[in-house]
Amino acid sequence: MHEQKNFDVADQPVEPLVAEDADAAAKDKSPQPAVAEPPLLVIEPTPGWRLVNLREFWRYRELLFFLTWRDVKVRYKQTVLGVLWAVIQPVMAMVVFTIFFGKLGKLDQFTTEAYPIFVFAGLVPWNFFGQAVSHSGQSLIAESNLLTKVYFPRLIIPCASVGSLLVDFAVSFVVMFGLMIWYDVTPTLNLLMVPALVFAAIFTALGVGTILSALAVAYRDFRYVIPFMVQIWMFASPVAYPLKVVPEQWQLIYALNPMVGVISGFRSAMLGEPFRWAVLGVSFTVAALVFLIGAFYFRRIERRFADIV
Repeated sequence: MHEQKNFDVADQPVEPLVAEDADAAAKDKSPQPAVAEPPLLVIEPTPGWRLVNLREFWRYRELLFFLTWRDVKVRYKQTVLGVLWAVIQPVMAMVVFTIFFGKLGKLDQFTTEAYPIFVFAGLVPWNFFGQAVSHSGQSLIAESNLLTKVYFPRLIIPCASVGSLLVDFAVSFVVMFGLMIWYDVTPTLNLLMVPALVFAAIFTALGVGTILSALAVAYRDFRYVIPFMVQIWMFASPVAYPLKVVPEQWQLIYALNPMVGVISGFRSAMLGEPFRWAVLGVSFTVAALVFLIGAFYFRRIERRFADIV
């Protein structure tokens, strides 16, 4: 019989540590470098009255683009005609205005161009302004869930509402050129004033929209005031009638309505009519003041939005 041997672990030979293994073991026991902690960001309300923080606004530019594009997609999502609604609405309004104001109201006798294109030239800036004020005025209430969960410049919300309507404005602008071809209206150098008029409309809409959005958060009945105010404002602006029906001595006072200069200036730019520079100057000044007042007021009370929304 073979003799059976029992081997103990202690009896087995121990291999000596290689130098490389010893170095690795020493490195494992060496203190590891401390992981740098992310910087602490403290958000504090700005004291007093302050205008827009452009640096912070630029930092959140991607959020502005996302909210703007989201509003555009949501507005035309699950619609049959899609972006064609941006054409149908002003064209149908032009037809209604032509029948009731032009034919029945005899306002077409005050225009040198065909009344339909005259009205449409006023509807293009007005539709943008009216919808921008309506959407931005109620934007903070619509985004109440977002306001209470994360920090970002609150002014981005009404700005996104106004920016999304620039798509509709661009479509209406193309239709305007089509009507100019149809009614044989020759473009002039007055078209160079269009960018300035568009910026004036944007600043006015932002100023009014930010004021109304801030008020709508604190006083919820402003949601019902906004549509009524926009409707009254349209009849107080020269959309369906020319500026010359207003007596000459009252035109500068009438131009305190900033949309008076924007609408009459846009009509002059598209139809080649002479500009009323005094009216434009008054309306542009008021538009700038409205924007500054709206921005100051919004920044003043935005710190309370998350508590009262």
